Amino acid sequence: MNTLQLEHHDHIAIAKLNRGVTNAINLELIKELSGTLQKIKDDPDTNGLVLTSSNEKFFSIGLDIPWLFPLSRGDFTSFYKAFNRLCIDLFTLPKPTLAAITGHAIAGGCILALCCDYRFISEGRKLMGLNEIKLGVPVPYPADCILRNLVGFRMARDIMDTGEFYQGKELLKMGIVDDVSPPDQMLAMSVEKAQSLSGASPQAFAMIKRSRVERVKAEILAHLQEREQLFVDRWYSSEARGRLKEAMERF
Repeated sequence: MNTLQLEHHDHIAIAKLNRGVTNAINLELIKELSGTLQKIKDDPDTNGLVLTSSNEKFFSIGLDIPWLFPLSRGDFTSFYKAFNRLCIDLFTLPKPTLAAITGHAIAGGCILALCCDYRFISEGRKLMGLNEIKLGVPVPYPADCILRNLVGFRMARDIMDTGEFYQGKELLKMGIVDDVSPPDQMLAMSVEKAQSLSGASPQAFAMIKRSRVERVKAEILAHLQEREQLFVDRWYSSEARGRLKEAMERF
């Protein structure tokens, strides 16, 4: 089964994460989503992207810890670098991107949503947050930079230091999401927003977006190699391994 379902509506690509109920992120999903982003970037008939889930329980639970835990340091490093590259490519895609968050967006799932230009979340108890600190690891550096740019230093500090989860109305107040939408209208609203953003001038939108994201991208790339090594070292620390084992039991 493909880890991604791809549809098109009125020149907007709709990519649905489709890896079971939780949409846990493994290397297969990263490769499929990365390839899809490249096709969207190169296709003149595709004007934008809506990233969503094939179910209403989880947008994504985040990295697939049970799959990642036994990997060698070298294999995990390759995976982690591929995930960060995917996040940067999504963040800088020169077309409008929207995350239609139909279910919980946790850790790596939250990061994918943060990399989009806009985020709509379903009404009801849909949780979103970065709980990496509770697993004994830092928030990946690209997400750290993107979050601080989005909501400001103090808000980002509180989100990452506590590892708490938040619901729609609170996320809207914090500036993390742009709308709390009825579930049955989410997809149509997301497609409509992408169309409106690209409708006036796709070329002008791409230039405006580049001005918005290029400084953040430069900040990420200036320190990424060092921060990736520190993350990997921390992933294999005794404290993190213990917490990751506990997380696997709840996964």
